[in-house]
Amino acid sequence: MKTNLRDLYGLKHNPFSPDVPTDALYPGARLSEFCWRIEHGLAVEGGFAMISGPPGVGKSVTLRLLARQLDGLREVMTGAFQHPQSNIADFYREMGELFGVSLRPHNRWAGFKDLRARWIGHIEKTLMRPVLLVDEAQEMNSTVLGELRILASTRFDSRSILGVVLAGDERLPDKLRREELMPLGSRLRTRLVLEPVSPAELAELLVHRLKAAGNPGLMTQALIHTLCEHALGNPRVLMNMASELLIAAAHKERELLDEKLYFEVFDRTPSAAKAPRAPKKGRRAAAGRRR
Repeated sequence: MKTNLRDLYGLKHNPFSPDVPTDALYPGARLSEFCWRIEHGLAVEGGFAMISGPPGVGKSVTLRLLARQLDGLREVMTGAFQHPQSNIADFYREMGELFGVSLRPHNRWAGFKDLRARWIGHIEKTLMRPVLLVDEAQEMNSTVLGELRILASTRFDSRSILGVVLAGDERLPDKLRREELMPLGSRLRTRLVLEPVSPAELAELLVHRLKAAGNPGLMTQALIHTLCEHALGNPRVLMNMASELLIAAAHKERELLDEKLYFEVFDRTPSAAKAPRAPKKGRRAAAGRRR
C-alpha cells in the first residue's frame, strides 16, 4: 500500500491516517490558543486544565500538538500518562517512570514525598512546572484523581507544583461534578470544549492534510465539498471516509479522487423497485365500454 501511495500519488504519508506526523496536524485558531495558554499559564503556575468533547472532534490531536509545543521548551518536564484505568499502586509506578523517580508502590508515603521533591527541585532550577498529560481521563479512578489533586499542591493548597491536562469525552465534566471530585473540578483553570465543526473548517483541515502530505491536488474541490458536507462535523469521520476513498482509488489505479469515486464507494441506495406494469390499452378500452 505504501508503494502504491508513493508511486500513484507522490505522497510522503497517508494524509488521512490517525498516525500522521505531528507536523501534518492542523492546529486551527482554538487549538493554538489553548496550547499557548497552557505554555504560559499551567506550565508556569501549575494547576489543572481540561479538554472535553464527543469522540472524534480532536482531543487527542490537541494533546499531540500540546506535547510537541511543550517538548520544544527545555525548561518544561512533560509526561504522558498511558494507563488511566490504573489503581493507586499502578498510578505511582507509572508516575515514577514518567518523572525518573524510583518508587516503591507498596510505600505510598515514600513515593508521595519523592515525587514532590523531584518536582520542587525542578521548579527551583527552572521556575517551570512539570506537566502531566492524561488522555481518556474519564476512565480514571476517582481515588486516583483525588490522589493526584493532593499530590500536585503544597503549602496548604496555595502552591501548585504540577500542571495536569485531563482530556476526555462528555463523561469527564460530569465525573468532575461528583461530590467526591468537586475539589478537583473547582480547580480547573483552563478549559477547552470541543464540538462538531462546520464544513468550512473541515475543508481547511482536509486541504492542510493534503498539502502536508505533498499532493494538494489529490482531490477535486467538488469531492472536498461533498466529504465535508457528509462528515457530520466530525474530523475523525471525515478522515475515515477520505481514507476509504484513497484505498479504493489506489486499488482502481485512479490518478484523481473525485465525486464519481465517492458515489462508487459510498452510494448504498438500493436499486429502485420495479414499477407495476401499466394495464394494456385494449383492456382499458374494453373496461370503458363495459361501464
